[in-house]
Amino acid sequence: MYYFIGIKGSGMASLATILYDLGYEVAGSDIEKYIFIEDELRRRHIPIYSFDKRNIKDGYHVVIGNAFDESNEEVKAAMENPHVVTHTYYDFLAKLMDDYVSIGIAGTHGKTTTTGMVYHLFKDYDKTSVLIGDGTGHAVADSHYFISETCEYQDHFLHYHPTYAVINNIEMDHVDYFKSMEQYEHSFEQFANQVKDTVIIWGDDPHLPHLHYTKRVLKFGTGEKNEIIAKNIINNDHGLSFDVYIHGDLFGHFALPFYGMHMLYNSLAAITLGYLENMEADYIQQRLATFDGVKRRYTVKKVGNNIYVDDYAHHPTAIRYVIEATRSRYPGKEIVAVFQPDRFSRGLRFAKEFAEAMDLADYPFFVHFPENAKKEEGIDIDIYDIAQYNPRAIVIHEDEEAVQLLAEHDHVVFLFMSSKDIYKLEDMVIAYKESQA
Repeated sequence: MYYFIGIKGSGMASLATILYDLGYEVAGSDIEKYIFIEDELRRRHIPIYSFDKRNIKDGYHVVIGNAFDESNEEVKAAMENPHVVTHTYYDFLAKLMDDYVSIGIAGTHGKTTTTGMVYHLFKDYDKTSVLIGDGTGHAVADSHYFISETCEYQDHFLHYHPTYAVINNIEMDHVDYFKSMEQYEHSFEQFANQVKDTVIIWGDDPHLPHLHYTKRVLKFGTGEKNEIIAKNIINNDHGLSFDVYIHGDLFGHFALPFYGMHMLYNSLAAITLGYLENMEADYIQQRLATFDGVKRRYTVKKVGNNIYVDDYAHHPTAIRYVIEATRSRYPGKEIVAVFQPDRFSRGLRFAKEFAEAMDLADYPFFVHFPENAKKEEGIDIDIYDIAQYNPRAIVIHEDEEAVQLLAEHDHVVFLFMSSKDIYKLEDMVIAYKESQA
């Protein structure tokens, strides 16, 4: 039995479903509150219990989530039981990855989408297993490839030694742990140099090309110094169209149903991996053209006269990407942007940047921090400390008053952005507007 403490965590749920798919008995525990990540667990009928030290039995392999320590009664019981084998999430995943041709997807922005995209590209090329940070995990017996999202938070990705790594970009984040850009860069440099074969980086990034690499590096982007270059780019409401040159030679033409330049870069990373594994350009085009995204990354609903988008964006740059992509995809439509910050430390560090990014929308709404946002020592901030930098900002709660205020807008695109469960407010707006129809 593999027992997961904190099984509703994004990586934990993915890992649990992978072990289930490989034929192991799996169960776990977590808080009772619904989290969308648990859907795949429920679909497989994986038991989810409330925390109770009596859940821990002799002979169990217990995987401990990153957010838990011996203050949790199950962790304490597992650590003290000589007949229980304990694993941290990242050490368990690291050992698993070593059994395959592994691909680690890293970077400040775009990890989850790129991981899903690369999996979609590889899964019919050869047997492939995947761990995505949206709670998705799939495993196939005797897989050749293992693709995993590898997060830099608290240096967790330094436990991994993948065959290939993609680093989409780096920009200061997780400021509760990383205290300087130098520290952040150093961690990515260390991760890159743990790769067994090739590191694939966005060559136009202001930081990545200047790191010291000891492993083979391939750079993708639009600049002439890259080995993989996109040229003749068209980015409009029909999607992306571009030619890819590799080492100076035309590799292929790509026409993809994606929007925004950030999706161009994600696509170039996937194309580079396909090239390294000897895929033909036509095959890559065919596969990528049918990729329809991952959970909570630009999830679109059309209801009545309006478009509703749910996105995990929780960093100013990600918000900017989402709004810019929306301008490309829905030209002429006004944008109602609704943002809820997740961490107080991130809100404090990037207050002005959040306000400036939201100013790209026609109607910027800022939602109060969620009640379960973790209190961080020495940080005292609320939503007004962010909204003050945007003269058009409207501050709202997640309540009926806010729903009615948002519902006044029609024939628009609603963007709901947060790493928290902002999608519940989206559902409330949709239900209210339908009730008034």
